[in-house]
Amino acid sequence: MKGKMNTDMGKIIIDRDVLAKYAGIATTDCIGVVGMAAVNMKDGVTKLLKKENADRGVNVYVSEDRIKVELHIIVAYGVSISAVARNILESVQSKLEQYTGLTVERINIIVEGVRIVDEG
Repeated sequence: MKGKMNTDMGKIIIDRDVLAKYAGIATTDCIGVVGMAAVNMKDGVTKLLKKENADRGVNVYVSEDRIKVELHIIVAYGVSISAVARNILESVQSKLEQYTGLTVERINIIVEGVRIVDEG
């Protein structure tokens, strides 16, 4: 299902891929996030996605004017996962609601891995 909003002049329909892209970019912009993760269900292998593919680590569920988001992330080693998660929750919710006008009902964050980030 796509995100729908009714306005005085008609309906606005937003594709789930657009919502996923917004959520993925908002997530990867957060400090402590190395990137989004793609999980190969067959092998159970987690793959770090490049920023332009950030939407592949996002599942979006839409019902009427509400959104549920599931984010698969890889965090930097040594960061507080709870602090990163709080930052992601605030950022993704505010950006999705601001840009789409839809209500974010739930955001689930699944930490798929930890990576050592090369500072050099």
